[in-house]
Amino acid sequence: MSSLAVCSAAVCLLAAALATTVAPARTRQADVTYMAPVDAEVVDPFRAPATRYGAGNRGVDYATTPGIAVRAAAAGVVVFAGRVAGSVHVTVRHPDGIRTTYAFLESASVARGRRVAAGDEVGRAGASLHWSARAGAAYLDPLALLAPARGWGRARLVPDDGDVTPRHRGA
Repeated sequence: MSSLAVCSAAVCLLAAALATTVAPARTRQADVTYMAPVDAEVVDPFRAPATRYGAGNRGVDYATTPGIAVRAAAAGVVVFAGRVAGSVHVTVRHPDGIRTTYAFLESASVARGRRVAAGDEVGRAGASLHWSARAGAAYLDPLALLAPARGWGRARLVPDDGDVTPRHRGA
């Protein structure tokens, strides 16, 4: 066997090994159950901005009693815990990729890198709590994450064949 053939075979083996190690792993979207971070009234609901930098509310605001416990909405890993513009914030990344942030806290009870279970205390509330959720760069209405817990069930997509006539059994 020539040295050129040996070299070609080695390059092919190396390429095959790299292809299998750098190929993205297929992962199943995690099924995560969310709960409200506090038992308090929502005083300012989610309002998606019309433009990226437009006015709106990129989360929900709760009227809280200062010092009450703020709990992780679901299990995850704390990816940020600290001050932003003088206010205490905690962000948790959940197994489904969504990140929830608890803002304007009186204090944080967790540190970056800590794993939390749903309901674990992440901090203590100030006079209000801002709770937001993001998937990538997109802000989501965090209350929509609570839908299964409210008994609404999961949304199911159905094919759209263009027929808008209601279909009733037995009709």
